[in-house]
Amino acid sequence: MKRRDFLKVSATGAAVAAVASPAIAQSAPEIKWRMTSSFPKSLDTIYGGGAELVKYVADMTDNKFQIQLFAAGEIVPGLQALDAVSNSTVELAQTAAYYYVGKDPTFAIYSSVPFGLNARMQNSWWYQGGGQELGNEFFKKFGVIGFHAGNTGCQMGGWFRKEIKTVADLSGLKFRIGGIAGQVLQKVGVIPQQTAGGDIYPALEKGTIDAAEWVGPYDDEKLGFQKVAKYYYYPGWWEGGTAVHVFSNLEKWNSLPKSYQAILASACAQANSWMAARYDMQNPTALKRLIAGGTQLRPFTPEVLEACLKATNELWGEISAKNADFKKSIDAMQAYRGDQYLWWQVAEYTFDTFMIRSRTRG
Repeated sequence: MKRRDFLKVSATGAAVAAVASPAIAQSAPEIKWRMTSSFPKSLDTIYGGGAELVKYVADMTDNKFQIQLFAAGEIVPGLQALDAVSNSTVELAQTAAYYYVGKDPTFAIYSSVPFGLNARMQNSWWYQGGGQELGNEFFKKFGVIGFHAGNTGCQMGGWFRKEIKTVADLSGLKFRIGGIAGQVLQKVGVIPQQTAGGDIYPALEKGTIDAAEWVGPYDDEKLGFQKVAKYYYYPGWWEGGTAVHVFSNLEKWNSLPKSYQAILASACAQANSWMAARYDMQNPTALKRLIAGGTQLRPFTPEVLEACLKATNELWGEISAKNADFKKSIDAMQAYRGDQYLWWQVAEYTFDTFMIRSRTRG
């Protein structure tokens, strides 16, 4: 190569490098966000999903995109996490959408509603059945975009000081229960109480409430409910598969580079899978410990379940008559549920029922 040609090539290469380097740097800027959680650090599985998420984002961006996670109460109280994102106090919130039914009952549909979807159905509807698009169309009205970032699986029915055999036994019961399920139970005589996770134990201990539900054996054992209530009921028909969301301020989300948006969305999906798997791993051994310690396991009777299902359907009709967003979402969810249970009845339920019976026969 002639010296003159070499100099031309070198100059061209230097010019390309000068253009490319800033472009690359600009596409991977250093960004620091904050995420407030609705949950205390002591609940290492549900809160831990948030910790997994921020680690994933940091690892995938060589620490250029850093998210600092704060437990409930460190920035805002747990039940104000969505507000903190809407008003840009923080960029992200890890929370349960059904905490915000006071703003609009439609929020509950995308987390969990009575006699709704199980965990796999929730994910199927969200990722493949149009739930994500429908949900974010609604969430946009509050200035946020939502992502599935965890699932508890089917929850337990809660801790009671007395046995619940009939619908009459629910009358006047002060029951800590989150979301729209409280409105259903109110129809059958319960006095619902919305209490953040970290405040449930002292309320139950002091008798401020008569019963409480949280998640399932692992979390409930950590919170110590077995020390202040004897009867442990199942199933949590109001939470067949509760989705935990991460909400991002919509303007902040739109300001992110596309690569960071993809990484954050992937981190939420990773947290979603991690949380569900971890609860499935932890709950069986925790349940064994609770029973060994004297906890009395009880199923809700068919009478109670049927009465609550009737009350649920009545409530959906009442809300749908005056809330178009709710009607649009609940109709879509219930249609999806119908098809899913058709399939479940054929394969999943048949297989699971046989295996459960085989297990009990030894």
